[in-house]
Amino acid sequence: MEKIRKTLADSKAARWTALAVVAFTMLCGYYLTDVMAPLKTMLEQQLSWTSNEYGNFTGAYGWFNVFLLMLIIGGIILDKMGVRFTGKLATILMVVGTAIKFWALQTHALDGHVLLGMKTQVWVAGLGYATFGVGVETAGITVSKIIVKWFKGKELALAMGLEMATARLGTMLALQTSAPIAKAMGHVSMPVLMAMILLCIGLIAFFIYCGMDKKLDESREIANKDFPVEEEESFKLKDIGFILKNKGWWYIAILCVLFYSAVFPWIKYAADLMVNKFNLSPETAGLIPSLLPLGTMVLTPFFGNLYDRKGKGATIMIIGAVLIIFVHAMFSLPAVNKPWMAVILVIILGIGFSLVPSAMWPSVPKIIPERQLGTAYALIFWVQNWGLMGVPILIGWVLQKFCITGSHIIDGVSVPTYNYTLPMMIFAAFGVVALLFGFLLKAENRKKGYGLEMPNIVKE
Repeated sequence: MEKIRKTLADSKAARWTALAVVAFTMLCGYYLTDVMAPLKTMLEQQLSWTSNEYGNFTGAYGWFNVFLLMLIIGGIILDKMGVRFTGKLATILMVVGTAIKFWALQTHALDGHVLLGMKTQVWVAGLGYATFGVGVETAGITVSKIIVKWFKGKELALAMGLEMATARLGTMLALQTSAPIAKAMGHVSMPVLMAMILLCIGLIAFFIYCGMDKKLDESREIANKDFPVEEEESFKLKDIGFILKNKGWWYIAILCVLFYSAVFPWIKYAADLMVNKFNLSPETAGLIPSLLPLGTMVLTPFFGNLYDRKGKGATIMIIGAVLIIFVHAMFSLPAVNKPWMAVILVIILGIGFSLVPSAMWPSVPKIIPERQLGTAYALIFWVQNWGLMGVPILIGWVLQKFCITGSHIIDGVSVPTYNYTLPMMIFAAFGVVALLFGFLLKAENRKKGYGLEMPNIVKE
C-alpha cells in the first residue's frame, strides 16, 4: 500500500511557525484594541471627555461591523478569495484606522467643535476605531480559518488557545504600559502612536506568513496529484441560510456575545473601577486588570490542550460562565473594596476567560463544514460586535446617569468619582444568560451528535 504523501502542515516546525507569525499579528491588533482602556481618567482630565463620550467612543469599535455588515462581507470575501488576500486587506485597515484615531486625539483642529451633542474629536476618533475594528475582526476570522487549515485533525484547540494567549499578551501590555507611556510622554495620544508602529510590524509579519501559506497550498497540490480527490463545492451566498438555520451555531453565537459582553467591555472600564472602588492611582490602575490576560496566556492553551485530548467542550464553557457570574457579583458588593480582593477576583475571571474561548472556537468546525467556516466565524463575530458596540455605550450611560458620587482632583483638574455597583450587576447578568445558553448547547450536542464533548485529535 502506497504511503500517503505529506503536506507542509504535517511538519510540526512549519505549522507551529505559521501559528507564531499570525499570532504575533493578532498581538499587535489586540494592543491597540485595549490601549485606551487605562486612559479613561486621563481623557476626562486632558481632553474633558465625559463617561458618556468615552462609552460612545469605545462602542464605535463595532459601528461598521454591525451596521454596514462589514464583518459578514469580510467572511464572504475570506471564503471566496482565501486567507492571503483577506488577511492583507484586514491588516492594512488596522493601520489606517489607527492613524485616523491618533490624528483625532492629538490634533487641535477639532477643538471646540461639537456634533450631535458630543465633541467632534470623539466622533473622528470613533471613526478611526471603527475602521480598525473592521480590520482586527476580519483578521480574527482569517486567523481562525488559517489555524483550522494547518491544524485540523491535529492540535486544533491547543493552537487556537496559544493564538488567543498571544493576543491576550497584547491586551496585557496595553493595560500595563498605556498609562505610563501617556504620563511619560505628556499626552493620551502617545500610546496610540506606539500601537500604530507595532501594527506596521504586524502587517509585515502577515506578509511573511503569506509566503508560507502559498507553499502549503503547493504542497497540497503535489500530495493530491496522483490521487482522485473529490472537488469540494465552493462557498455560495445561500450557505448563509444554511448556517443561520443551524441551532447549534446560534447557541455558540449567543453564548459568544454574552460571554464577551461580560469581559471585553469590563476591561474598558476596569482601570476606572480600580481608581474609584479600590483607590488606586490612574497610572497604576491598569496593573490589576492586566493580570486577566496574563492568566489566560497560560490557561487558554492548557484548557485547549485538555479539550483536544479529553473533550468536554460544552461542559468547559458552562464552568467558564459560572466563574464570570461569581466574579462580577463579588465586584458589585460594597464590602469588596481592598486591592488584594480585586487581584483574587481578576485571577478567577482570567480562569473563566480562558475556559470559554478555549472550547468555543474549536467547536465551530464540528458543526459547520470547512467551506462555510469563514462566513460562520464572521457571523459569530458580527453577533459578538453588537455586544462590543452596545455594552460600553450602555455602561458609559449608566455611569453618567446613575453612578456619579462626587469629584476628586487629579493634577489640578476636577474629575468625577463613580459607584460601580450597578455596572457590575449588569455584567453579572450577562453571565447568567450565558450559563443558560451553555446548557442549551450541551443539550443540542447530545441531540445532534456534533461531538463537542469528544476529543479533537483524530487518532490515526
